[in-house]
Amino acid sequence: MNGDEHTPSVTVIAEAGVNHNGQPDLAWGLLDAAARAGAHVIKYQTFRAEALATPGAAMADYQQRNTGATQSQLDMLRRLELPLPVYRELRDEARRRGLRFLSTAFDLPSLRLLVDDLGLDELKVASGELTNAPLLLAHARSGARLIVSTGMATLGDVEAALGVVAFGRVAGAADKPSPEAFRQAYASREGQAALRQGVTLLHCTSQYPAPMDQVNLRAMVTLSRAFGLPVGYSDHTMGIEVALAAAALGATVIEKHLTLDRTMPGPDHAASLEPDEMAALVRGVAVVSAALGDGVKRPQPCEEDTARVARKSLVAVAPIRPGDVLDDSRVGVMRPGDGMSPLAYWHLLGRRATRAYEPGDMLDE
Repeated sequence: MNGDEHTPSVTVIAEAGVNHNGQPDLAWGLLDAAARAGAHVIKYQTFRAEALATPGAAMADYQQRNTGATQSQLDMLRRLELPLPVYRELRDEARRRGLRFLSTAFDLPSLRLLVDDLGLDELKVASGELTNAPLLLAHARSGARLIVSTGMATLGDVEAALGVVAFGRVAGAADKPSPEAFRQAYASREGQAALRQGVTLLHCTSQYPAPMDQVNLRAMVTLSRAFGLPVGYSDHTMGIEVALAAAALGATVIEKHLTLDRTMPGPDHAASLEPDEMAALVRGVAVVSAALGDGVKRPQPCEEDTARVARKSLVAVAPIRPGDVLDDSRVGVMRPGDGMSPLAYWHLLGRRATRAYEPGDMLDE
């Protein structure tokens, strides 16, 4: 945490992604906006267009819709690349501003840049790379902590990906990768321990923006129960409501796209938050996180005075003399609540009073 030992219970990742439109000045502006909004992490995407898509790869419908273009995916990606030296400068500035710096690598050379050149010890795996076993294995072998997004995936897809990661963590140099080796690594005690120590899963709906009725936020809880790993949510919906709900459901990480202007051209701007909205998200997540508490049901310090006023005690409702039989004509329940508990009501009935009481006196038999 760059000198700050306090780790927030819910980490907010401001996903700059490719919302810089390939322009370093915009990339710097997004970093500044993330820092001003109070985000904990700024994240970009690192790739070489030529290594990511073939010339014949078409754009997704949402990419065509959000860019208003019918170009190839390769042409779009070329315009969204950042010069490699810029990532180093952004990393240094992020650390200076108290932000963790992350990026998503979409090809092996980009991964090597992030790990070997930038020295990142935490990496984000995009939903589209969940089935990219060679790249996933390289991520695992890097030793970095992994945040793995699971858009478009079934539980089987996630388990298979975790098998690759487990193998990468525990297998020896001479062990040959294979689907069976991945399954064995996933099933092993060592593999499970390695996953628990260094993998967080993010639920995600891979559409930009994502329709509310297809968010399926409860699947985040399903991921937690199925794999026993920390979970979070990569949010592509409009607004901040679903992200706040994810925090309330136990997300340890919330990722949300950040843009300087939602009307800018580009594939992800339309599903992004503008700076003031990102600040509202960070504030909201902090409030939700504080409100969640530790789950132990017990009186809170702020309730002590209320309990004294609102709860009740056993009191005399008629004059009582020593030796009188305590019955329902003499014993009642009234405020305040700092005397005998009404739970002792039936224990007192039929007993003889040991001293005198006037109406309104609290009983202390």
